[in-house]
Amino acid sequence: MSGVVAERAGGAALETLRRVFGYEAFRGDQEAVIEHVVAGGDAVVLMPTGGGKSLCYQIPALVRPGTGVVVSPLIALMQDQVDALRALGVRAGFINSTQDFDERRVVEAQFVSGELDLLYLAPERLKLNSSLELLSRGKVSVFAIDEAHCVAQWGHDFRPDYLALSVLGERWPDVPRVALTATATHATHQEITARLGMPDARHFEASFDRPNIQYRIVPKAEQRKQLLAFLKEEHAGDAGIVYCLSRASVDRTAEFLVRNGIAAVPYHAGLEGRVRAEHQSRFLREDGLVVVATIAFGMGIDKPDVRFVAHLDLPKSVEGYYQETGRAGRDGLPSTAWMAYGLNDVVQQRRMIQSSQGDDAFRRRASAHLDAMLALCETVECRRGRLLQYFGQEPQTGGCGNCDTCLSPPETWDGTVAAQKVLSTIVRLDRERRGQKFGGVHIVDILLGRRTAKVIQFDHDQLSVFGIGEDLTEAEWRGVVRQLLAMELLGVEGEHGALVLTEESGTVLRGERKVPLRKEPKRPTTRTPAAAKGERKPKAVVDLAPGLLPAFEALRAWRAEQAREQGVPAYVIFHDATLREIVTASPSSVRELGGISGVGEKKLATYGEGVLEVLAAFGDGPGPGEEPVSPAAQSPAPTPTAKPAASKPSAARPVAAKASAAKASAHAADDGYDWSREPAPEDEPEPEDLGW
Repeated sequence: MSGVVAERAGGAALETLRRVFGYEAFRGDQEAVIEHVVAGGDAVVLMPTGGGKSLCYQIPALVRPGTGVVVSPLIALMQDQVDALRALGVRAGFINSTQDFDERRVVEAQFVSGELDLLYLAPERLKLNSSLELLSRGKVSVFAIDEAHCVAQWGHDFRPDYLALSVLGERWPDVPRVALTATATHATHQEITARLGMPDARHFEASFDRPNIQYRIVPKAEQRKQLLAFLKEEHAGDAGIVYCLSRASVDRTAEFLVRNGIAAVPYHAGLEGRVRAEHQSRFLREDGLVVVATIAFGMGIDKPDVRFVAHLDLPKSVEGYYQETGRAGRDGLPSTAWMAYGLNDVVQQRRMIQSSQGDDAFRRRASAHLDAMLALCETVECRRGRLLQYFGQEPQTGGCGNCDTCLSPPETWDGTVAAQKVLSTIVRLDRERRGQKFGGVHIVDILLGRRTAKVIQFDHDQLSVFGIGEDLTEAEWRGVVRQLLAMELLGVEGEHGALVLTEESGTVLRGERKVPLRKEPKRPTTRTPAAAKGERKPKAVVDLAPGLLPAFEALRAWRAEQAREQGVPAYVIFHDATLREIVTASPSSVRELGGISGVGEKKLATYGEGVLEVLAAFGDGPGPGEEPVSPAAQSPAPTPTAKPAASKPSAARPVAAKASAAKASAHAADDGYDWSREPAPEDEPEPEDLGW
């Protein structure tokens, strides 16, 4: 692309960013990606959640002639995405299985006649000849393949329909394609490129660091009570997501939270579609609602003010953990990624891999994913640094200062003797009791010298190792066993999770290998008075001066009323970050209000006077009717190559009363799992497939 053409494309893109989306400048690699795609180049884009990936295809679709076609697996959220774009004045539509014949015909006609800027399609529709023929009848400006990691066959979100998307490059070789994802290792990155047939694509990789998220992993002990304390002490009144491995655990956890005064709803594939849709809609619309869910929930959710993501069970991979925790703090405000992790998690995950129906290659890959996740949980170094290293990026030296291991560095100790005691107990059971195998609770009981019913039944109080572990507490012994499993110095066998030796166990028993372990942190016994009373300000307002809080809350109340009237989530009107900037800047005219980040041409015309009315009530603005400056007068004339999105016909269409998402913002055997001192997973996790 010549320098003159590139300059014009860049100017058109920046003008569209300011006029439609209300932002003064691009962030990070956004501008480079957009200019490359506008010029006709293919791109593979890796940006973290909240990094502004959607602008990388929305702006090229608005600048280039034709309609941008977005391939997305998020059928349940397409209406939300379209509603949010229409609120910005962008002509958008979707075609999926939720529509009837007449609804699809209308959208198809709009596409063919060039009345759409963006068209959303599910990947499975592109396997239909009718869909390909439809695209051939219109003019496509760009193909965007969202959630591109779904093409990776060994990834955590693999969807077979993505494998057929290479047809886009074959049938439309002159139309640029952009593949986008928030999480991918180098291997997944390469697989995306190969399977989508994009060998000449330019690769853009932003930092995976989310500095506003604090990563914390705590030892699991009565995890629901731990979760409740975490919510009441640190996130009272905040919106958040709690992930559980099974549907039954989701239901019970949601019920537990509700009984204890937390507004919470369940979400999993076992619920009726109507109930899922209602709970998703409530989460998007209501302030302070907690969703307890399986991994079926969350992909594509653009709610900016999710203040925490909690895991009550261990995710299966670092990729899954990163993607799920990344749903917190999209607005850049302080947020928490909290997880309760214990011995049961390791036992269950190891056993699930061993008993899976996959071949040896699948088990090796699953084990590698689990090993990486366990390394993240057990690290004594900066947790954020370990996360970045997994994705091939160098962490900052000296730690991040915003994770548990940086804020409270864990102590380590030489656990070689303790490891030998555990392994020796397993050897004695095998040799002296004719191959008996037991799980972790029973092994710890033997080491602690407890004459339980099971110990007496099997005469295990007569073993030479009985009571040799009284120097450690039960919690410390559980930590030893958990870490030995994580290091694969112990294995799991059978459906009840009996502990067995591995090939590496002998090196410890013979004294050839040292076993450094991290000390188990002490459980907090006291709370600060403010935390105990739930006296905390919402994180959305902690950085505002006290004198600005009344105006901020009044704007939020006004925004809530606007959202109710239009049937959209409040953040589709304005994000909290925009409201904070408004009360801080205290604009005195419509012109000044138009300079606030996140206030585009369409929103200024729609909401400008209403905002000024609210500010005027607090003496912070001129009030309606004073200094009337038309929005059109303050906006520069569009560049010839840019389409006037804000003035397009569909902007006047009523916004559907469904959940919206705005993307414009710049994871003899004993009782096995029935541990008496550590709550066990209530049932097996079930595959969650909602047809997304």
